[in-house]
Amino acid sequence: MMERAIESAIVRSVFGHSDISRRSFMGLVGGGTAAAALASIFPIDKAKAALLDTLGKPEKTDLNIGFVPITCATPIIMAQPLGFYERYGLNAQVIKTAGWAVARDKSLAGEYDASHMLTPMPLAMTLGAGSVAEPYIMPAVENINGQAIVLSNEHKDKRDPKQWKGFTFGVPFEFSMHNFLLRYYVAEHGLDPDVDIQIRVVPPPEMVANLRAGNLDGYLSPDPFNQRAVWENIGFIHILTKEIWEGHPCCAFAAPLSFATELPNTYGALLKSIIDATQYASNPDNRKEISAAIAPTNYLNQPVEVIEQVLTGTYADGLGEVKQVPDRIDFDPFPWHSMGVWILTQMKRWGYIEGDVDYKAVAEQVYLASDARKIMTDLGYDAPAESYKSHVIMGKTFDPETPEDYVSSFAIKKG
Repeated sequence: MMERAIESAIVRSVFGHSDISRRSFMGLVGGGTAAAALASIFPIDKAKAALLDTLGKPEKTDLNIGFVPITCATPIIMAQPLGFYERYGLNAQVIKTAGWAVARDKSLAGEYDASHMLTPMPLAMTLGAGSVAEPYIMPAVENINGQAIVLSNEHKDKRDPKQWKGFTFGVPFEFSMHNFLLRYYVAEHGLDPDVDIQIRVVPPPEMVANLRAGNLDGYLSPDPFNQRAVWENIGFIHILTKEIWEGHPCCAFAAPLSFATELPNTYGALLKSIIDATQYASNPDNRKEISAAIAPTNYLNQPVEVIEQVLTGTYADGLGEVKQVPDRIDFDPFPWHSMGVWILTQMKRWGYIEGDVDYKAVAEQVYLASDARKIMTDLGYDAPAESYKSHVIMGKTFDPETPEDYVSSFAIKKG
């Protein structure tokens, strides 16, 4: 983010206050050529490195960070009781939030400095899909995997998705991996998610109650509410989402672009806190300690045993078996641009965005892989050298180089 600010300052210094001249020049020669030309007469890379290495104390230490009480938010939550925010000079308060619409609105209103969000949310908010357009950044993923499709115990004889016509499913938010993975899954089994089933937005803490009341036949939800349905003997785990897409992203740490540009030291310290906590959570040896830290009422408000089943991957499936899946949920902070491109293809596929989409440009604007890479390296963690790779979803390979062809390849899609 600071690198972008430096580049912008250099370009503006060349053209003064003439935005017209600047835009005309950039349009004529292209951004890459302009950057190369400026780099030939000014040591841009050295300027970036010098500023990044001299970031000082946080400009603001008292922060409010929103979270929805789910295990996907583990790093953001545990960073408070386990001291990760304090380690980097921050007095951060994590604030429990009822659902994603509330988290989005409080963030847009400035009540939260940063927030736990679903990975599609900052993309949608930047594009103005579902809300006013506001530039958002996502410099770190919180968790990978960690979701499941749960069905009511009444449907133990309906394990084939082709039998789900007329079912009502809950997802936590429209702009969520839960919605897009559920749609992908049923469509691969021949069902049109906009015709053959009904999908309702239900805040995660209300999932279990709605399943018990018969308002939902099932849901694709964050944990611990999948495991809580089994714990209360009202539902069973049909499939873990890692079986749909191994290593898929789910939740993330996000903030308004203005937070990073106006408070760069605070932004850097907060990102260090989050990435350090995420790496700590990625170690299975720490999962029981973390389960106890995030169980209390002001955090997840769940039995420690339920959280342990999720985080350790040793769990009852509601069908009479105890499963051992150590990576049922895992934690990896790197925000792959290719994952952002896939999410945008699904937003296009299901009509959440229309018209031409510059998939890579949007993904790279929002998912700040370079910031994550720098912090990971600074903290001594391994970071990918690239930010694009292919992904396999239900046996089909997604190539981020051909997103529009990918959207067109589906027989079932909006319109």
